[in-house]
Amino acid sequence: MPTILVADDDENIRELVCLFLRNDGYTIAEAANGKEALDVYDSTEVDLVVLDIMMPTMDGWTLCKELRRANPKLPLLMLTARGETWEKVKGFELGTDDYLTKPFDPLELMARVQALLRRYRIGATQTIQFKNVTLDRQTYKVTRGSDSFTLPLKEFELLYKLAETPGQVFTREQLIDQIWGIHYTGDDRTIDVHIKRLREKFADTTDFQLETVRGLGYRLEVNE
Repeated sequence: MPTILVADDDENIRELVCLFLRNDGYTIAEAANGKEALDVYDSTEVDLVVLDIMMPTMDGWTLCKELRRANPKLPLLMLTARGETWEKVKGFELGTDDYLTKPFDPLELMARVQALLRRYRIGATQTIQFKNVTLDRQTYKVTRGSDSFTLPLKEFELLYKLAETPGQVFTREQLIDQIWGIHYTGDDRTIDVHIKRLREKFADTTDFQLETVRGLGYRLEVNE
């Protein structure tokens, strides 16, 4: 899997970004400022950088410029708490490939990371296969034997998350945070609704089952 460098002086934001990237299987390197990020880049084989603008010692503008000078083909995704057009323009002029404003939906972050990796043709395994089922996260397509179909985004992400670690129990809160994002303000019972829809769509399968763990949450069990 690709290695992603996350440079942000806000420890909470950095930990959140790293959590979601690790959950997707990426190898992570961290830095708390621009200078530290350059040091990490010099000693680590990095495939993509997620960087904040406002950092001490060396800000994101300078870091972006230095990284682009070192490697014109390195994918750069810039994060900032601001959304002014001039900042976006400046970022693109300095060489960033994409731009995401805080607060952001983790799913949007992951989609942008995947898009940049595809654009630069950096390989990332985004498929899960078990028994007769294959889940392809790049196309949101499910293949069962010779049949192939596309699930709605949230249903696919929910199934994919459970299938990543068969047998592991996820609470509703964990699934909401990882799929709908920490800023979701709706009812966590939406998980129950999506599980019901998935069970209906896979009612005839003998490959796996979505189990309810009373008082805890849900897990996916692959049938023997």
